[in-house]
Amino acid sequence: MSAGAGDVDPEMARLMTQAFLDVPLHGLLGLEVRDVGRPGVATMAIPLRQPALGATGQLHGGVVAVLCDLACAAAATTAATYDHTTTALVTADLHVRYLGAAKGETVRAEAQVVKAGRTLIVVEADVKDSEDRLVARADFSAALVPLRAPLDG
Repeated sequence: MSAGAGDVDPEMARLMTQAFLDVPLHGLLGLEVRDVGRPGVATMAIPLRQPALGATGQLHGGVVAVLCDLACAAAATTAATYDHTTTALVTADLHVRYLGAAKGETVRAEAQVVKAGRTLIVVEADVKDSEDRLVARADFSAALVPLRAPLDG
């Protein structure tokens, strides 16, 4: 099946999904990459189970922030101004507003690019639980920086 004019290259989407799933923290949280096939849009989810829960038994705020960062970064990666052969995306800013406790089996972040510029991509995300209730809202920006060698480690 070939990608339509409005779709992300399927091989790019596959590679991006695998890159997210290869990170040990993401595996620990049970990250699910649900949608990275449309430009400027991404949806990711995690199950509401240990180790995503805090001491109170509720979804940990830091996990919500990680989920927002990942979904927003994925959406930014598919923006028209990003060229993975010459630039890297680096989170420049992330603000999460926590609005309520999550209920149900999963929580998902639905991210969408607001503006894709030459040096900055701005994304917004809504975090919803499996009952479709708004749990958090985030705004995010990613800087486009020239590629450089990765850190050793």
